[in-house]
Amino acid sequence: MPDSAKVQAAPRKVSAVFIKTEIALMKKNPLAVGAALCALWAAGIAQAGGGTSPQAQLQRWNAQAEEAGQAARGKAFFTQRHGGEWSCASCHGNPPVADGRHAVTGKTLKPLAPAGNPVAFSDQARADKWFRRNCKDVLSRECTPREKADVLAFLIQTPR
Repeated sequence: MPDSAKVQAAPRKVSAVFIKTEIALMKKNPLAVGAALCALWAAGIAQAGGGTSPQAQLQRWNAQAEEAGQAARGKAFFTQRHGGEWSCASCHGNPPVADGRHAVTGKTLKPLAPAGNPVAFSDQARADKWFRRNCKDVLSRECTPREKADVLAFLIQTPR
């Protein structure tokens, strides 16, 4: 590779004339500014939210389970009590597309299914945290990758 290709461009300094021109353009077209700010905000939300999707989460758990999640198994898992007092549906509802209510605290829970909550499963760390916590509440252990894949396959296919 030639040395000239390795050279990076120096950062540009923004002149006062450039700034004044941009401000004048913003004053002339505030809707364009609003649209640009909304786009930047949405991009920031996606990044802050972990930048993933329910489908990407499902692919990750499918790979860990070494098989595809099955919605029918996920629905059965979601509604069963597993020997304890609670099932997933005890707090999240069945179908889980509307607000739920925590069985002990009474706290309102946002819909778990992506059809009822577009940001559900859009943050990998948050999904991992809540699966770990909720599985321990329902099963007294962590869920396996197969169980997570099955439940998420069920949640993804659950209509509004």
